[in-house]
Amino acid sequence: MTDQDFDVAAAEEKRRRHDVMAHVHAFGQAAPAAAGIIHWGATSCYCTDNADLIFIRDAIDLLLPKLAVIINKLATFAVKHKALPTLGFTHYQPAQLITVGRRAAQWAQDLLMDLEDISIVRADLRYRGAQGTTGTQASFLEIFRGDGKSVDKLNEILCEKAGFPTCYSISTQTYTRKVDLRVANALAAFGATVQKITGDIRHLANQKEMEEPFEKDQIGSSAMAYKRNPMRCERIAGLGRHLANLNKDASDTYAQQWFERTLDDSAIRRIYIPELFLSADAICMTLDNVVSGLVIYPNTINSRLMQELPFMATEHIIMKLVSLGISRQAAHEEIRVLSHQASDVVKREGGKNDLIDRIKKTEFFKPVWGVVDELLDPTHFIGRCPEQVERFCGEGGEIRKALMPYQKFLEESRDVELSV
Repeated sequence: MTDQDFDVAAAEEKRRRHDVMAHVHAFGQAAPAAAGIIHWGATSCYCTDNADLIFIRDAIDLLLPKLAVIINKLATFAVKHKALPTLGFTHYQPAQLITVGRRAAQWAQDLLMDLEDISIVRADLRYRGAQGTTGTQASFLEIFRGDGKSVDKLNEILCEKAGFPTCYSISTQTYTRKVDLRVANALAAFGATVQKITGDIRHLANQKEMEEPFEKDQIGSSAMAYKRNPMRCERIAGLGRHLANLNKDASDTYAQQWFERTLDDSAIRRIYIPELFLSADAICMTLDNVVSGLVIYPNTINSRLMQELPFMATEHIIMKLVSLGISRQAAHEEIRVLSHQASDVVKREGGKNDLIDRIKKTEFFKPVWGVVDELLDPTHFIGRCPEQVERFCGEGGEIRKALMPYQKFLEESRDVELSV
């Protein structure tokens, strides 16, 4: 079609108030010899639904490699920092140590689940094909004079030309809107994932342990010149919130499809289907930029860790005392008293955690004075973090195997640069 043909279609739609029929008449003007058979046996959804399925399929095919690149970069980051101890948090309170790489591996695993879910939806996409006004194929059966095999052959040809393996076995006037819901659910879950990841990064930025990229001349706040606001992660979180809720539109639309079809699906699908993919694409581009330039501050990480580590080391100290023949209950009580005193120094006086100094000055702990510093080595508290990261993110690990279909994209990918 030419631009002039689209002008004709626009004029026809204004006249006839029907988008598909407007194009039918426009095509008829462009090809008069075929005008009498254009749209023969078809319904509007023969055009629009089949087109939507092509759009959805191609949009997913654009998203999946971008998501794979992000996962690959996070996995590389995780391996690089697999042994760097950092505070874990439960209830947003300091908990047993993990490593910087181990936390990134968790993010990568969640994104890999999204990649898998979206891939499953993509693999199961089919075509609507030539099904008629209520899906019975009656009109096409009429065209082929009752020959059902010819109708099947027509759909085989349509699927081959459109690049689909087959048609849905059952359609009404539309392909079931359950398909849209399945796609929306997979993408909405991705929206939830990025909110979780960027939430972690934003909290770590507040703690001055990790930051998203921040350019030399970037301004964090118009009023507070010192600020380094995590604007990229905030943008991702906002888009992720929108994406995570779009499946509600798809769910309600599917639920309200009475019998073989009602048209209240039309206007809303023209909004939420593009928004699903535009939101996910914007998230992918921005998240790629973030994970390409994550900055960590090991000295701050260690400083915060050492403020809490003395409390976490108390169990090791008790275990050592018991191995030397000292009562576990007696050791527990001595530790409890000193821990509360040290906690008061931190909370009430704003001082540093002096628990270890108190232990070194208390006669009861004299048998372990010589090994206390050794017991405070953070690497004693990270469990199997390095091994877990390597097994999941390293060469031959689960992530590398899952990303093998995207190897070409990984090799050709470039870091995304954001203009704003």
